[in-house]
Amino acid sequence: MTGQWLSDRRLTAIGRSRLSVPARQAVMDGLITPTASVLDYGCGRGDDVRSLKQMRFTATGWDPYFSPDGEHRPSDVVLLTYVLNVIEDPDERRATLRRAWDLTRSVLMASSRLTWERNKIRGEEYADGVLTSRQTFQYLFSAGELRDFVQEVTGVRCVSAAPGVVYAFRDDVARIAFLARRIVPNVEWLASEDTASAIAAVVDFTERRGRSPHLEEMPEPLAMLLSHLGATELRRLVRRSADAEKITVGAARTTLNTLLFLAVELFNGRGLFRSLPLSAQLDIRAHFSSYAEACKRSDRLLLKLRDDAYVFGAMRASKAGKLTPSAMYVHRRAVEQIPTVLRLYEHCAAIAAGRPTDWTVVKLRHQGRAVSWLDYPQFDTDPHPKLATSYAVEMKGLDTTYTNYADSSNRPLLHRKHEFLTTDDPDTTKYRRLAEAEVRAGLYERPHLIGTEQGWEAELVRCGRELRGHRLVRRAARRREPGLDQP
Repeated sequence: MTGQWLSDRRLTAIGRSRLSVPARQAVMDGLITPTASVLDYGCGRGDDVRSLKQMRFTATGWDPYFSPDGEHRPSDVVLLTYVLNVIEDPDERRATLRRAWDLTRSVLMASSRLTWERNKIRGEEYADGVLTSRQTFQYLFSAGELRDFVQEVTGVRCVSAAPGVVYAFRDDVARIAFLARRIVPNVEWLASEDTASAIAAVVDFTERRGRSPHLEEMPEPLAMLLSHLGATELRRLVRRSADAEKITVGAARTTLNTLLFLAVELFNGRGLFRSLPLSAQLDIRAHFSSYAEACKRSDRLLLKLRDDAYVFGAMRASKAGKLTPSAMYVHRRAVEQIPTVLRLYEHCAAIAAGRPTDWTVVKLRHQGRAVSWLDYPQFDTDPHPKLATSYAVEMKGLDTTYTNYADSSNRPLLHRKHEFLTTDDPDTTKYRRLAEAEVRAGLYERPHLIGTEQGWEAELVRCGRELRGHRLVRRAARRREPGLDQP
C-alpha cells in the first residue's frame, strides 16, 4: 500500500476464529481450490491465512502493519478483504486495488463494508467517509458502486458474488464458467461400479439433460468403464433404456436453463461461442439450430424483463409462489419452478448487487424492479417463522438496504407457508392443513394485526387457540392460584 496513513488503520483489523464472510464465499464458490495459490493482500492479523492453511489450502498473507515482511508475489487468487473501505485517500484506494490486480493470476476477490452499515459506525463525517471515535476511517460503498469501481480499475467485467463481495476474473472464460455454474447446476453422476451401472448413469444424464453426454463430460472412472463400447453401441443401449418422455422433459428444462444462462451472460457481458463451458456448447448444439438463434431467443427474454405487463402475467401464471398486490414471494426450493423470466429477474439482481448466502424466500416486486432476499431460519420447523434478515436491491439505481431483526421484540412473521412452495412439495399438505384450521378458528379475520409476533399472539389468545408444532389446538385453561379471586 502507498501513501501516508491518516488514521490508525491497524485498529480495523479484528481477530477471527473462522474464515471471514468474503473468504468463505470464495471457498464455497470453488474459486479457492487445493491446487490454487492464495494471497491475502492486506491480511490484518492473518486469521484467514491461518484458517485456509488449516483447510489444506496454499495461502500467504501480507499486511503493512501486522505482516510487512510477508510474501506478496503473484498468486492465482488474491483476496482484498475489507481493505478498500479503510483507506481515506481515493487515489490510494485505486492504487491499492490496482496493485492487488497486478498480483492476480486468475481471480481477484474484493470486499468492502456497504452504505447500509452506517448506523453501526459511530463517528463524524471525514473526507468522503467516516472518522470513528477510535480514529479509524470507513468509506462505505454501495453495492453497485463497489462493482463499478472494481470494473473501472481492472478493466474487466465483474460479478457480485454476495453483498459487498466482487469477483474480477483475468480470463473471461473463467467468468462465464462461474456464471454457468451458478445458473445451470453441474450434473451429479450416479455411482458406477461396472458396465451396467455406468450405462444407467449415462441414461440418467440423458433423461435429465435431454441429450446424450459427451465423453469429455463424463467422470474419468465412468468413461473407463465404458471404454470397451463403441459410440454407436452405447447410443443404442441408452436409447433402449431411456424414457422418451423424461428425455423430452429434460430437453425442455435444459433449453430454458440455457436461455436463462445466455440472458444473464448478456446482462453481464456475452462472450463468443468458444468461450462457453463445454456443456453449454453441447446444450446449444443439441437444442437450438445455432448459437445465433439461441442468443436471439435469450435477448428477447431479457427484453421481456422490462415489460411490466409480461412480468406480472408470468407471476400470475406461475405454479409456485405467493402473489400479492405489489410483489411475488417464492421459497428458495421452489425458485427453479417459476417462469424463466422471473428466474432471470432474480439472477440479474444477484449479479449486480450480490445474493446473500442465507435466505429462505425471495421477493420480486412487479411494480418497478426490486428484489429482496428474506431469511426465515426456522421456516421448516416453526409454523409461523420469524424474519431474521432482509437484503433488498432496487434495480434501477442498485440501491441496497439491509435489516437485521435479531434484536427486535416484535419480528415480522409468515402465514400460509404452503403458498410459498410448489403444490408437490412434501410439506405443502401439512402447511395447508394448518392454514385451513386457522381460518376456521377466525385467526385471519383481522389481517392487519397478525403480521408480527405480538399481533399474532394476541389473536391466538382472542380466539382461544395455541399451536403445538403444526397443529392448532384449543388454548388450555390456566389454573388459578388459591385466593387470587378473593376481594
